[in-house]
Amino acid sequence: MKQKREDVRNVAIIAHVDHGKTTLVDELLKQSGVFREGQEVAERVMDSNDIERERGITILSKNTAVMYKNTKINIIDTPGHADFGGEVERVLKMVNGVILVVDAFEGAMPQTKFVLRKALELKLPVIVCINKIDRPEARPDEVVDEVLELFLELDADDSQLDCPFVYASAKAGIASMNSNEPGTSMEPLFETIINYIPAPEGDPDAGTQVLISTIDYNDYVGRIGVGKVDNGIIKVNQEVVICNHHEPDKQIKVKVSKLYEFDGLNKVEVKEAGIGSIVAISGIADIHIGDTLCSPDNVVPIPFQKISEPTIAMQFMVNDSPLAGQEGKYVTSRHIRDRLFKELNTDVSLRVEETDTTECFKVSGRGELHLSVLIENMRREGYEFAVSKAEVLYHTDENGKRTEPMELAYIDVPNEFAGAVIEKLGQRKGELRNMGTLSGGTYTRLEFSIPARGLIGYRGEFMTDTKGNGIMNTVFDGYAPYKGDIQYRKQGSLIAFEAGEAVTYGLYNAQERGALFIGPGEKVYAGMVIGQTGKSEDIEVNVCKKKQLTNTRSSSADEALRLTPPRILSLEQALDFIDTDELLEVTPTSLRIRKKILDPLMRKRASIRK
Repeated sequence: MKQKREDVRNVAIIAHVDHGKTTLVDELLKQSGVFREGQEVAERVMDSNDIERERGITILSKNTAVMYKNTKINIIDTPGHADFGGEVERVLKMVNGVILVVDAFEGAMPQTKFVLRKALELKLPVIVCINKIDRPEARPDEVVDEVLELFLELDADDSQLDCPFVYASAKAGIASMNSNEPGTSMEPLFETIINYIPAPEGDPDAGTQVLISTIDYNDYVGRIGVGKVDNGIIKVNQEVVICNHHEPDKQIKVKVSKLYEFDGLNKVEVKEAGIGSIVAISGIADIHIGDTLCSPDNVVPIPFQKISEPTIAMQFMVNDSPLAGQEGKYVTSRHIRDRLFKELNTDVSLRVEETDTTECFKVSGRGELHLSVLIENMRREGYEFAVSKAEVLYHTDENGKRTEPMELAYIDVPNEFAGAVIEKLGQRKGELRNMGTLSGGTYTRLEFSIPARGLIGYRGEFMTDTKGNGIMNTVFDGYAPYKGDIQYRKQGSLIAFEAGEAVTYGLYNAQERGALFIGPGEKVYAGMVIGQTGKSEDIEVNVCKKKQLTNTRSSSADEALRLTPPRILSLEQALDFIDTDELLEVTPTSLRIRKKILDPLMRKRASIRK
């Protein structure tokens, strides 16, 4: 007999990147009394790891819970970037409704559409929260129309179209049901959640069923499965069977050793949990996302959608440059292999495959950002390795034709830069689908359909072309027939001619050939890329060359040489810059670009063979 559990609400917060989800969760936590008075609280408290804090983005979905008038509201904060869409897809199975956060100025963006489509497919009720209404250029009423148009475009049913709209400023901690009247607290949003999001329902007397939607990992207790109790009760020391909708033969008997529920930002140990509770279960080694824990007398797996496949791959390999092993703590193939396979514990959208050699692994993900976050995490943990340029994963259709992943790119740029962007994306096989004006006619919005490989290495160029004023958002748009070859980079590399230490005199002569990436005193080796030339072919330069001193020349004459400051590349810029015949050497302290073949003679032979 199905029952509703009225004292619980499960809700996910979904939105486009930077529309204020995590800040909104901060305020809901503060105003529900999770923090004691005077407690020091970090801004965007849910972004718990260093990279999330530095970049101001959410990468992993996280659970928290607040109490409001005797009702426990489980809140899941999700990422907004398309690269982490795998996180959003699966957590929606844990909730009974979503809060769609939309920026009062930017309106409905591509990722808004992506996450909303997922919620509507699962028939989840939606509360629309128009955030940042205190922005000077806010246009809440127009944004409401845009969101309703989006609902219609995605074939929402009547009950979903009849959704409540809440107007909020997460930063100021206020919400209201009327766009013209600013509220005084988050109470209207809390009330809307209680009244509009349905209570979870299930059969408390049936056999246990818990669907695992997220995996957490902890070095002390190992894998922790997080999921919602759909039916029955789950207890500590209970015997359960792990089964999976996509693997009919899988049935493993295990025991629940520890059970937790969420309270504020903490996990609290409990003895048992009933229907609708979101629980964390530790002590089960081979638990995976999509598994269902069932009682042994009723083994029925809950259907779970297949996670979207990766679209982009990189080679991760052991660093074999002349400077290898000097800066990293973990440098062997065994270390790199163990770390990559450990990442699979928590990241469902990632694939790691072994290649013909033991030194190299093929790592596939949802986009450049997805893989660059993994690289950054590994380098902070003391790993040293090399990576190749990102390549897209091709498929073959039923007629044997090659297909490739396509992206929809939405670009907002000041009018004067629109021409340059259209020209560049045209060269990268982009097709302009739509063009319109924004914010009083000063900005142009362009909509392109472009192969995913056409966007590899473009972001840096885009920022230069638009003088930092452009905004580009992309979302995966399925596979389409192969569009033909694309030339990634028009300019060649400046390559160091010999090993040694870069000196001012050598660098001064080299800077006439192009932009440098290194300064004096840095170690270089033959085959290392030290800059970018203006020409299309690579040029070798000797940056270790010292000036020969004679009786009439003093060494102080060197001081008159003025060097242009080098262009220091960030990890993303370096991944964008490297070409197909180059590698990026990643260590905890340095990023060096190098040719795959270091020897100039061998390199020349290889290029002739091509």
